[in-house]
Amino acid sequence: MSPGRIVVVGAGPCGIGCARELLALGHADFRVLEAAGHPGGLASSVVDSQGFTWDLGGHVVFSHYGEFDRVLAEVMGSDLLHHERSSFVRIAGQWVPYPFQNNLHHLPAELAEEAIVGLVQAGLAAPWPAEPAPAPSDEPAAAPDEPALAAADDFGSWMARTFGAGIVRQFMQPYNEKVWAHPAHEMSAGWIAERVSVVPWQQALHSLVHRTDDPGWGPNNLFAFPAAGGTGEIYRRAAQPLGKHISYDSAVLSIDPVARIVTTAGEQIHYDHLVWTGALDALVRCLASAPERVLCAADALVHNSVTVVGIGYEAPLEDDRSWLYFPEPDVPFYRATNFAKYAPANVPEGRTDRYSSWMTEIASSPWRPLERKGLAERVDAALRRAGLVPPHAGIASVHVEHIDCAYPVPTLGRDAALASIQPWLMELGIYSRGRFGAWRYELGNMDHAVKMGIDTARLLVRGTPEEAWS
Repeated sequence: MSPGRIVVVGAGPCGIGCARELLALGHADFRVLEAAGHPGGLASSVVDSQGFTWDLGGHVVFSHYGEFDRVLAEVMGSDLLHHERSSFVRIAGQWVPYPFQNNLHHLPAELAEEAIVGLVQAGLAAPWPAEPAPAPSDEPAAAPDEPALAAADDFGSWMARTFGAGIVRQFMQPYNEKVWAHPAHEMSAGWIAERVSVVPWQQALHSLVHRTDDPGWGPNNLFAFPAAGGTGEIYRRAAQPLGKHISYDSAVLSIDPVARIVTTAGEQIHYDHLVWTGALDALVRCLASAPERVLCAADALVHNSVTVVGIGYEAPLEDDRSWLYFPEPDVPFYRATNFAKYAPANVPEGRTDRYSSWMTEIASSPWRPLERKGLAERVDAALRRAGLVPPHAGIASVHVEHIDCAYPVPTLGRDAALASIQPWLMELGIYSRGRFGAWRYELGNMDHAVKMGIDTARLLVRGTPEEAWS
């Protein structure tokens, strides 16, 4: 049976993945509505007035899914650069290889002692096996089958029980509260399944005593990046075959889920099935009617915001590192990405003999408000203090982007809220997928989003069960 007319809202990774798969399956009766004037969503890139390219946050290309790999190969071909991750954490004036907890011998002696003592105490007190299975990662982020994890566990308690007081005090708590802009004890620990390196205390002690590095953890240890155009180049190319199926500058104003009509500023569009890839709470607010329990559940969803401050310098690219983490409070950003290292084309004319560029990210929320005044100046000063920029290097460009919905925060009430919203939507023929559509940070990478879009297309056309979202 034909799924009828499908409307896809959003031309980011999930929406593009869905639309491309609909065409591949021979289903051409669909429209993609994109509020912006270009594809890409949160994976877009911009070129500033001085010729520097910036992403909307730190993105690297790696994958859990063959479907994403095939899309990437088809649209990018050989136009990718490949890197081995070189990533560090800045603590007490030292650079500690990432993951921090695996490389404690780089700390000053008193901090290393505090960290290993806490980790050993936590390990000896734990009622679970000391050596959980290894896991992949994106952000500083537990083993897929981590037996310590209870569904109702809060993130703060999990960190303390897993790593001990020293590592939590020095890195885990300050860094994560910088990233999430939300208190750790109000977050669930259920999202960490493939985001945090859980190192057995025996391994950490061995590395500390023998002063050996263990930096290779996680799937993004090797990653790719477009040779030109930033991450957004992937989705610019991926959107090209969709042609007139995509309508840009077409923000959705309202949705009537009974009549199955989407209203934009310029038209009303009938649909049989709707694939929504924007923020889930915004979808609920767009609906002409929703039960009180669904409205309350949507109000319970929490996100943070991220402000990206990119600074281009009149200084040659000499730093070979990829990205760096900053848990300490005297640095405004939580991460700095060596963006010229990702691709020479990210600086004007590819002149890395003349220019370098650092892209920083600052998270904010009502709990951790953003101080906008003097932000770029504070970022520049922190980059120089950390030794990332020569003292007398001139500034060639400053570019600021504010992303209001950056990360969906996995709060303690998130799963209950999703259990109220998602089944109700699906009964109405509405499928909310993607980073913010699913509102599950553990499915928040680009490859997850593309895979969710592909899976939804297969579900609607063939009745094939979803894999990633389920």
